[in-house]
Amino acid sequence: MAKKVLVVDDEKLIVKGIRFSLEQEGMEVDCAYDGEEAYNMAKAKEYDMILLDVMLPKMDGFEVCQAIREFSDMPIIMLTAKGDDMDKILGLDYGADDYITKPFNILEVKARIKAIMRRTAGSTKKEAVSSVIEKGDLRLDCDSRRLFILGKEINLTGREFELLELLVKNENKVYSREKLLEIVWGKDYPGDVRTVDVHVRRLREKVETNPSEPKYVHTKWGVGYYYIQK
Repeated sequence: MAKKVLVVDDEKLIVKGIRFSLEQEGMEVDCAYDGEEAYNMAKAKEYDMILLDVMLPKMDGFEVCQAIREFSDMPIIMLTAKGDDMDKILGLDYGADDYITKPFNILEVKARIKAIMRRTAGSTKKEAVSSVIEKGDLRLDCDSRRLFILGKEINLTGREFELLELLVKNENKVYSREKLLEIVWGKDYPGDVRTVDVHVRRLREKVETNPSEPKYVHTKWGVGYYYIQK
């Protein structure tokens, strides 16, 4: 089945060039020219990759990336004319998987896309064996990848579920941010440990009554994160 890619940029010549190159690789390419259109398309269809420009009309790339991360972990590579480190940190902080600065070589873009798609395919194959884990008022259905707390379903993205699942299955074991990044995101993931912190923060916002005083996902200062129900 052809890989589906969404290319988002308000410069139509850039979109046309990327689309042509990716279609030569047998990929199915959709295009959007502003942030609002990109968000709506990502909401309506699951893509194997989104190439997302930062400077967009209506919603900028950071806003689109953050909005998509509320419901999906589909891979996102951000494209920008700005090359300073703060933009790179911002992009990854909002949930981007990688970052490419304009002007770019299309061969590099294709190489980055293929590398992330390989990692994504690998993590899909490692999905949990059918099982249900119950710990106190928390219930994880590892087959359907659904979380219930006190009988109420909590909607998690795929990455949030994998992070929680790992911690719950290894109760009271402290994982460093580096180890969590390696296990959940893969050894070749280009981001840094800030990615783990961002996902833990979002996870807590969804599962904890008071995220600043967590009941489930805890921090061992200077070491990492662990799960125990208090």
